[in-house]
Amino acid sequence: MIDDQKLVMKTTSSLVNENGDVLTQLFVENRELVSIQDIPIHVQQAFVSVEDTRFHNHQGIDFRSIGRALYRDILAGARVEGGSTITQQLAKNVFLTNEKTLLRKTNEVVIAMNLERRYSKDEILGMYLNRIYFGHGAYGIQAASKLYFNKDVEQLTIEEGALLAGLPKAPNSYSPITNPERSKQRRDLVLTIMERQGYLTAEEGKYLRGRTLGINSYQLEENAAYLTYIDMVLDEASERFHLTNEEVLTGGYEIIVPMNKDIQEASFQRITDSAYFPKGNENAEAAFVLIDSETGGVLAVQGGREYVRMGLNRVNVKRQPGSTIKPLAVYSPAMEQHEFAPYSMLVDELIDYNGYSPRNYNQQYTGQMTMYDAITSSANAPAVWLMNEIGIENSVHMLEKFGIQTSDQGLAIALGGLSEGVTPLELTSAYSVFATNGNRIDPYFIKAIYNRDGEELVGEEKKSEKVVSTQTAWYMTRMLESVVNQGTAQKGMVTTPLAGKTGTTSYPAVEGAAMDAWFVGYTPTVVGSVWMGYDVTTNDRYLKGGSEYPTVLFKDIINDIPSSMRHVVFNKPADVKELEPPVELPMITDLAATFSMGGRGFSSILLQWNGNTDQRIHYRIYEITNDDRKLVATVVGQTEFYIASSNPFTSKKYEVVPFDSISEQTGFASNIAEVKFRFGIH
Repeated sequence: MIDDQKLVMKTTSSLVNENGDVLTQLFVENRELVSIQDIPIHVQQAFVSVEDTRFHNHQGIDFRSIGRALYRDILAGARVEGGSTITQQLAKNVFLTNEKTLLRKTNEVVIAMNLERRYSKDEILGMYLNRIYFGHGAYGIQAASKLYFNKDVEQLTIEEGALLAGLPKAPNSYSPITNPERSKQRRDLVLTIMERQGYLTAEEGKYLRGRTLGINSYQLEENAAYLTYIDMVLDEASERFHLTNEEVLTGGYEIIVPMNKDIQEASFQRITDSAYFPKGNENAEAAFVLIDSETGGVLAVQGGREYVRMGLNRVNVKRQPGSTIKPLAVYSPAMEQHEFAPYSMLVDELIDYNGYSPRNYNQQYTGQMTMYDAITSSANAPAVWLMNEIGIENSVHMLEKFGIQTSDQGLAIALGGLSEGVTPLELTSAYSVFATNGNRIDPYFIKAIYNRDGEELVGEEKKSEKVVSTQTAWYMTRMLESVVNQGTAQKGMVTTPLAGKTGTTSYPAVEGAAMDAWFVGYTPTVVGSVWMGYDVTTNDRYLKGGSEYPTVLFKDIINDIPSSMRHVVFNKPADVKELEPPVELPMITDLAATFSMGGRGFSSILLQWNGNTDQRIHYRIYEITNDDRKLVATVVGQTEFYIASSNPFTSKKYEVVPFDSISEQTGFASNIAEVKFRFGIH
């Protein structure tokens, strides 16, 4: 009946960072194993005295103790004293149930006798002391020593060992934390028994009974800031290392994790602060995840503001991504096809696509705009037009490469209209592609796992693949920087270069209401996302603000990361083209024309205007006659031009129109200069 596997005791596992610092502990039973050699002799004597006086003399069963207990039970008319040895208690706790039958008691005796044959007295006493319950969740002598005295077992004094020896009989009743008076009485009884057994002199016994309890309680509690991370470690241990939750919680593993303790705790403090939420939405929910852009290691994660262990983890809940999907589903595949570039012109008009008419949030349309401007302002119409141009199948295929699966086949994908949505972790992983020169690395919570023997477990490898070209990734970084610097993500302040995208989904039942608000972004070192909203949006529970709120929250968390991770810049890869700043086309409002008469009847007209001398701007000069408009000349990067005139007796009208040679976008001229002649005089 002795299954040696059952003698392998449950032990606490630890989460350890890459520097070797213990971050938190995982356990079902708070237990730390120690060798019998680490337990002081006087502590061993205390337990033997009160639990099994003849422990070192019997062979598992002490018939003398059984007879004495039976005699006292008869005198009392009830069961008042037990006769079980330490070996019997070990047998009962490990191999048997608590049912009170003759067969169970018989099995207990048989097992105890066989344990004595297989193991030495020291081994049996060590297994017993490492297994018994001491109250308040502490199993084993080491956990009890930490709990009640905040010290390792080898540091226990005689009276401290006596106190612990008195607890197993009734841990709650004799707890020095909740019942100090009864605990002292029980401790003093143990000291008296030790004195009778010859382990203490009368003088020592009297002195030690006069001492106070000396409790220095240390409660091993779960840090609320770590709860989401712990659950995701357990999930990954199951998926990659095929360990059950029970195996992890009881196996004494050392789990190396990429968590940054400071960021994990700071993000918890930020996400639980109601000041980051719209007025009236102080009870809204949120999720946050941040990963190392180079390795994919998850630095911090929060699955909710009041996250419950093994509860709803909002980092893994699919939500409508809104405009955060545009760089993934539209602009990246468009640039990958080499037909579009950041300054390519897109159609910005209200168009009906077989009953689907996407509208810009401000209800304004310019006719055309560059991809750069469309991303910066998060315009909807150009995004849908572009998806229609590149094809929905190409978009869906690119999303799959980014790690986002969808069965949708409509143009609404361009604006985040997905039937199943995207999780914050998926979005963060997808945006890491832009931060890593086009490569996607699966995020991970476990770097390595070592068992209690120090052996590393082999798990399934994390995957990495090329998603977009390095050039596309760099162009996207520059455009997403523009979103933060001058676009929809300007709100808030950040102390490091940041690229990112906002997203808001509306709640149609209430005008101006939102369901999901997002910010997804990255610095040169980290990639992350923030989602805000309600688990279920109703007419009474909806967001009263948009993406500016998660944007500010994300930026403030980024400001908390170590300075070594913030004082960096985006470095352009050597083999890609830089994205030049966008061309700012001027509005020509002050065009003036000056006539001058030269010799031999020749004359000229000087056109002058204020404008940008950027060499990428071409100024097209038109002569207007009646309803005709004729191109006279094109000048580059200059704001004046002479026009020769051989007929000084005819009135002339001129117009100067700026033109972007990069995007081929035409600007606007708001005035026409006219040269009038009367009797040959200007």
